[in-house]
Amino acid sequence: MLKDKNGIVTKEKLTKTWTDWIDYWSVDFDFESKREIIRVKDEATGEAEEIWTGDYIFENEWQSFRTKKHRTLKLTSAYRETDKKRVKIACERAAHEVSG
Repeated sequence: MLKDKNGIVTKEKLTKTWTDWIDYWSVDFDFESKREIIRVKDEATGEAEEIWTGDYIFENEWQSFRTKKHRTLKLTSAYRETDKKRVKIACERAAHEVSG
């Protein structure tokens, strides 16, 4: 809802397509290339050891985002060649926040 200078309230539809909900998205073209390693202290020995969490670190290699001035959002990422036979590509996004 919007209120004008005279106090008149009107409704405005903020989203017309599904892409209106996305303000930012990014791509990691080889998601499983960097393991997430943490250091854990062994209570028995007091020594720290590095262990793999079983997850990977997302590395932002390409992104598209909106600004207040530039509202367009690219829906096709850049092309990326790979010499690997198989890779896992991951995307992250930030959704539009609506308050009521």
